[in-house]
Amino acid sequence: MSIAQSSVNEYDAIAAVVQHYLDGARSGRGVDMRPAFHPDATIFGYVGPDLFAGPIQGLFDWNDQNGPATGLQSRLASVDVFGTVATVRLELDNWTGHRFTDLFTLLKVDGEWKIMNKVFHLHP
Repeated sequence: MSIAQSSVNEYDAIAAVVQHYLDGARSGRGVDMRPAFHPDATIFGYVGPDLFAGPIQGLFDWNDQNGPATGLQSRLASVDVFGTVATVRLELDNWTGHRFTDLFTLLKVDGEWKIMNKVFHLHP
């Protein structure tokens, strides 16, 4: 397999992981986005002046309370792969009226990409 084909395969695998996250956002169910994340994943970002930080379960709980984001629009702005690590920048608009920029770090664990950390910016 060529290096270019390998890169495309990795990109596609990472995009599929991000799709789990987006599916959960659209359904409003944290359980739908859970497969994208490593069980020990974390989340960090500000909601107004308040730091939202801790285990990824906080995102799942927020998503369950927030409800479906049926009008969500998303764009995979960048994907960088370095062997077994990757970074993703995701732009989201109309997540129940909010606009976010998400930065993910991913690790290939036992042959599968998993989000290890989400850092986000909630646009005013």
